[in-house]
Amino acid sequence: MDQTPAQPNRAAHDREIESLAEFDEVVAAHGTLTRFRVQAVDLTARTDQLLTADTAGAVFLGCPMEPEAAAHVRSAGALVFPPIPGLPFDPYRGFAYTPDELFASLDDGYEATPDARAYAWFQRTKADGDVFASMLRAVHDDSVSDALDELLAGARVVGVMGGHAMARGTTEYAGAARLGRELTRAGFTVATGGGPGAMEAANLGAYAAPFADGMLEEALVLLAKAPSFRPSVTDWARAAFEVRTRWPGGGESVGIPTWFYGHEPPNAFAAHIAKYFTNAIREDGLLARSTAGVVFLPGAAGTVQEIFDNATPNYYESRGEPTPMVLVDEEHWTRRLPAWPLLRSLAEGRAMESRISLVDRIEQAPEALKRLRM
Repeated sequence: MDQTPAQPNRAAHDREIESLAEFDEVVAAHGTLTRFRVQAVDLTARTDQLLTADTAGAVFLGCPMEPEAAAHVRSAGALVFPPIPGLPFDPYRGFAYTPDELFASLDDGYEATPDARAYAWFQRTKADGDVFASMLRAVHDDSVSDALDELLAGARVVGVMGGHAMARGTTEYAGAARLGRELTRAGFTVATGGGPGAMEAANLGAYAAPFADGMLEEALVLLAKAPSFRPSVTDWARAAFEVRTRWPGGGESVGIPTWFYGHEPPNAFAAHIAKYFTNAIREDGLLARSTAGVVFLPGAAGTVQEIFDNATPNYYESRGEPTPMVLVDEEHWTRRLPAWPLLRSLAEGRAMESRISLVDRIEQAPEALKRLRM
C-alpha cells in the first residue's frame, strides 16, 4: 500500500508570509499581522502598512524595512530578527534554492557563484567555535527544512541514491537518467542527494520527462563533453546549463545536497535544491521524505550509509509501515560492497522483509518498486 506523506502543520504554515504578494494579500484581507511570521520579505516599500497594521505578536525574520517601520513594529510588540549583512546566503529564506540562484555569476567561473561563496564561508567558520556562525547555519538549515516540507506536501516522493563518481557518457549514467524519467512520468517526485554522478543523472531524467524520448539521448551526448566535475566545475556546470537552455521548461525534481561535501557541487537539473550545511540533517531529511520508496544505485561509503540509515526506521517501524528499498546491481551489492546480505538478514521475519528487493539491471528498478508498493 502507498505510504501517505507526513503533512506539515497547515495551521502554522498558513500563518507564514514568504513573499510581498502574500504580505499584501494578508494586510488587505485582515488588516493585521498579529501572530504572522514574515520570512525574508523586503518590506522597505511597505512602511505605510507597517505603521498602520497591528503587529503585536508578529515575527519578522530577515525582512529589510525602513528604520521608522522597524522601530514602530518593535514598540507594538513584534519580534524583529534583522537581515545579516555580508553573508553569501540568507539564513531566513522561505523557499528552496533554484539552479539559477546557486549558479549565478557562473560566467565568471564557479568560484564566483553563491554556491561556491557559501561553501567558502562555511570553511572559514565551521571550526572557529563562534556560536553566532553556528546559529546562522542552524537557522538556515531549519528554514530549508520548512521550505522542503511545504514543497513536498502531498507528493509521492521516490528517492534515488547513488555515488558522485558515475560519469556522464557512461551506460550507467544513461540508465540512471532513464530511471528518473520513468519515475517522473509515472507521477512520482524524484528526490536525490542533489550532487553529480548518479544523482545528477536521475534529476536529468526527471527534467527530460515532458519531452520526446530523443531529447534525453541528445542531452546525454551534449553532457558527455564534460564527463565529470573534475577538473573543472565551471565546464561541468556550463554543459548542464547548455542543455537547460536548449530545452527549457523541463520536469521538476528535488535535489538535497550539502555544503559539508563542498567538493561536490549541486547539479543544475533539480528544479528545487534544498541545500544544507549540516549533512546529518540533510541525510535523514532526504530519506524521511522519500515516502514512496528509495532506489539505491551503485555507490561507495555515502550510499552504503544511506542504505542503513533507511533500513533502521524500516526495521523498527519508527516512521510507520516500512517503505520500499530497491538495490540495483547484484555484483556491486553482494560482492564488491556486500550490503544486500546484511540488509536481507536484518529484514528476515520482520515487516520490512517484503519491502526490499535486489535487481541486477537499472531497467528492472521501476517494476520492483511497483511490486514492493502493492
